[in-house]
Amino acid sequence: MHKFGFIGLGIMGSAMAKNLLKAGFDVTVWNRSPGKCEELVALGAKSATTPRRVVESCGITFAMLSDPAAAEAVCFGADSVLEGIGAGKGYVDMSTVDATTAQKIGAAVTGKGGRFLEAPVSGSRKPAEDGTLIILAAGDKSLYDEAMPAFERMGKKVLFLGEVGKGAEMKLVVNMVMGGMMSIFCEGLALGAKAGLEATDMLDVMDAGAMANPMFKLKGGLIAAGNFTTAFPLKHMQKDLRLAVGLGDRLGQPLFTAAAANEAFKRAKALGFGDEDFSALFKAIEK
Repeated sequence: MHKFGFIGLGIMGSAMAKNLLKAGFDVTVWNRSPGKCEELVALGAKSATTPRRVVESCGITFAMLSDPAAAEAVCFGADSVLEGIGAGKGYVDMSTVDATTAQKIGAAVTGKGGRFLEAPVSGSRKPAEDGTLIILAAGDKSLYDEAMPAFERMGKKVLFLGEVGKGAEMKLVVNMVMGGMMSIFCEGLALGAKAGLEATDMLDVMDAGAMANPMFKLKGGLIAAGNFTTAFPLKHMQKDLRLAVGLGDRLGQPLFTAAAANEAFKRAKALGFGDEDFSALFKAIEK
């Protein structure tokens, strides 16, 4: 039986760990807020007291954390992942971080004799629940192959992108485009509403032509209904845009539209919408 660890039980991590349990895997979990482990334990998971204990008890440990600071804290802090890593053990960080953070964590893990894979995901709450995420892996190929049974339960498409850092960069590019799309989409809906156009008519027109896409169809209906239940927190989209703009700075690539979208999301976060769905950008634009 495959024995996996899972660190980080937020919106995404909890759903992903549940899919591993449903597949019959032996799963040991840890979360900074211990209460979030209870539902998983009720489904058959074991609960560890520290990240170190998770890694010590499992051959492969997955992590799904909120940002680079959280990813580093779990890796380098007290009773951390690094303290439990040993020869041959695998650590798969599925958090969305920048390439520099992924490389720093990867070097530390391999320096202790472990194997490292970054594997950020494209997708939000529903794909995480359905096991239909897109997994963007890079790093140790042997670990990638050994983690595949778990990846296949968490995602519908799994890519191996080469050296550590390429997964992070791919994820930032994808989320940068998504954030830009949401920004102009919300501006269009707000402009149309001010002009007296019906939201349903605008959505019908967009869905009938070259702009048709699942995100506009799903989020458009929810925005029109005033439903901003969190599938992907707005504050995390702003974080990803910030990291993407930072990547552009490092590579000397101008990102005018991404920078503007980042400012729009920063304003929405300042207005108190950070914990709502990233489509709550509409409320900030509407103001």
